[in-house]
Amino acid sequence: MSQEMLGLVLLGSLIVGIFIGFPIAFTLIVLSVVFGYIGLGARVFDLMVFQTLGLMKEEVLAAVPLFVFMGHLLEQAGLMERLFRGFQYALAPVRGSLYLGILLTATIFATATGIIGASVTVMGLMAGPSLIRSRYDPAMSAGVITAGGTLGILIPPSVMLVLLGPTVGVSIVKLFAAAIIPGLVLSGLYIVYAMTRSYFNPRLGPPLPPEERATSVSLIAREVLVGMVPMAILIFAALGSILAGLATPTEGAAMAAFGAIILTLLYRRLNWQMLKGAVFRTMQTTSLILFLAVAANIYGAVFSRLGTPTLITKALMGLPVPPMGVLILLMVIIFILGWPLEWPAIVLIFVPIFIPVVKNLGFDLLWFSTLVAVNLQTAFLSPPVAMAAYYLKAVVPQWSLGQIYRGMMEFMVLQVVGLILVLFFPQLALWLPNAITK
Repeated sequence: MSQEMLGLVLLGSLIVGIFIGFPIAFTLIVLSVVFGYIGLGARVFDLMVFQTLGLMKEEVLAAVPLFVFMGHLLEQAGLMERLFRGFQYALAPVRGSLYLGILLTATIFATATGIIGASVTVMGLMAGPSLIRSRYDPAMSAGVITAGGTLGILIPPSVMLVLLGPTVGVSIVKLFAAAIIPGLVLSGLYIVYAMTRSYFNPRLGPPLPPEERATSVSLIAREVLVGMVPMAILIFAALGSILAGLATPTEGAAMAAFGAIILTLLYRRLNWQMLKGAVFRTMQTTSLILFLAVAANIYGAVFSRLGTPTLITKALMGLPVPPMGVLILLMVIIFILGWPLEWPAIVLIFVPIFIPVVKNLGFDLLWFSTLVAVNLQTAFLSPPVAMAAYYLKAVVPQWSLGQIYRGMMEFMVLQVVGLILVLFFPQLALWLPNAITK
């Protein structure tokens, strides 16, 4: 068997192992050692050492625990609840006001936390009771919460973008800039859909009853300002400094984490138990991501040296379809992979396989990276994994999984619409990076 075919067997074995349910990171390492030794001999062990050391020298990866830590702190600072309450009071007479309040709050907080589990959980806890009391449609409510919660994976600063940049070989600063407008477009699609349906069918999202409304305008203003102004300052200092070129992503992440500590302290939420919990959860999340990154890096190196990526590139380039057709095929593959797999596995294992194809087709890697990022949002809304459904079910047990899934699928269709817009209008992703580099 040739080395290229051995690599195909390696890829097939990985897919089978994942579907059986083996832990992805350990599966990657075991398969890399076994197939690498068969194809490359003892050199595979040297390759493992060099790949691990090379990845650990990536300074930008230090931004991962810092952004995760910021997200865990802000989750408990109470700012999200204050902001949502302010929107709820301000929009109370409007049909679908709770949907709009949830999506506006989610969009703002997406710039502060890319931890999907935390976002969906907090959203469910703070909005679920109001949605149930106001007799909002359970399926639509679940779709709004889960779709809004997943915006944090796309709108920077996002942990996924921090990993995707080095994987594809594009600047994280430019990738942050490229993801902003597509993220806002998706948020806009969610808002238009939810509000339009509520307007024409008030039973889906009726105006709030009098007991759910504010007693004064000053109360509304205070809640909105208290929830929004500190967040705006924090994001301007962190994300603004990165996009303006005043700080590296790691330095910006450090400022964001420090700012989150200050905000939590000012709102009198900071205590030893909470700080210890945030640090512990940060270690758990970061260890999971970086261990998978090391395993995927080793796997990718073995796979590449077997020559299989070249074989795959030639096969795809030889298809009787135009370049755009091949790109759409790649997007379909990533979309399908998002059903059983979560984003780290796709970014670290499968995206590197597609990079040679994209380069040969002559497509902009920054645009391709943005397409991948938008596409991967579907991983959180697509069954059977769809972790957002289980996060929401845990905090709002009154809604059945069937209702939650139905609502999520509606918003997953909107994500596909957003992906198509970015695919056929590349300037949605490329305009802002080009503007800030002029």
